[in-house]
Amino acid sequence: MRKFVITTAAVAGVALMALSGCSTRSDSGSGDAAGFDADSVIGVALPDKTSENWVLAGKLFEDGLAEAGFTADVQYAPASNTVPEQQNQITSMITKGAKVIVIGAKDGAQLGSQVKAAKDAGATVIAYDRLILNTENVDYYVAYDNEKVGELQGEALLAGMKAKYPNATTYNIELFAGSPDDANAQVFFDGAMKVLQPKIADGTLKVLSGQTDFKQVVTQGWLAQNAQTRMDTLLAANYSTAELNGVLSPNDTLARAILTSVNAAGKPYPIVTGQDSEVESVKSIMAGIQYSTINKDTVKLVAHTIDMVKDLSNGTKPETNSTDYNNGKKVVPTYLLPPELVTKENAAASYKGNATLEPLTK
Repeated sequence: MRKFVITTAAVAGVALMALSGCSTRSDSGSGDAAGFDADSVIGVALPDKTSENWVLAGKLFEDGLAEAGFTADVQYAPASNTVPEQQNQITSMITKGAKVIVIGAKDGAQLGSQVKAAKDAGATVIAYDRLILNTENVDYYVAYDNEKVGELQGEALLAGMKAKYPNATTYNIELFAGSPDDANAQVFFDGAMKVLQPKIADGTLKVLSGQTDFKQVVTQGWLAQNAQTRMDTLLAANYSTAELNGVLSPNDTLARAILTSVNAAGKPYPIVTGQDSEVESVKSIMAGIQYSTINKDTVKLVAHTIDMVKDLSNGTKPETNSTDYNNGKKVVPTYLLPPELVTKENAAASYKGNATLEPLTK
């Protein structure tokens, strides 16, 4: 099996494998098999609340850890000064004696000192959703298969345009990526470009702005306003007469900002992808405005992370199913969950049983 190395200098080269069907036990060498008391402090450090799913994750961690008998210390870094504040929050969790620290990194390349201090204090470090880079001091990584997310987005963009423009032989598209300080942003983009780049090369897809490199299409901070401003500029410069057929959007927040820009310009909605199954975007998909999202059920991801904490408390090494994530210093034992593409056609089935989203599909 291939080994994938993620480094700060070469994040652009990341390529991650799809979810393996096999299951293995990790060999993290963390010494976590000793176990700890069920009422121990468990730290959870999350980035700012730019995504609906981060907000949901925090609440789920608070409730789930408390239900399991642990003392939860869930912290969000503020919208400004985020990285230093997250560093301070992790340090505070260490001081409180946290036995496990779960980290959804604001910037996975800037937490090396903090995770080393956590390990030196005897804590187990779990990278949640975003890999922590260039350190030997991360024990586990739990996430959805993010390269597969990008591939599904690319496939959805092609399928949506083919259905909406059945007589077209070429399509005009624009590309958006997430924030460059989030290692996942490059992975999403690379996964999508595995699907889209061959079609750009053969002329089926035309990017009228010419902006196809990751560094050209990033959205700093995953901020909706940044995406909307860039879309305004792209439309004004390239689509005064040409029709925009599709936009690769890496998540739902940016998708809605892109669609807002298109609507404000008085142009027809193109096919727009997304991710995170945010409520407003599911409504938009059911209304036929946004084309697709990726369902990465936060409930399942948090629940699996809490199961890992329970295993550690019991002195058992958590289950992993991938050894393909090298953060630049070590292969991090990983558990991947499979993402699901959602369009209007399968939304009702996909969200059946989800109390938050099911009413939207009826």
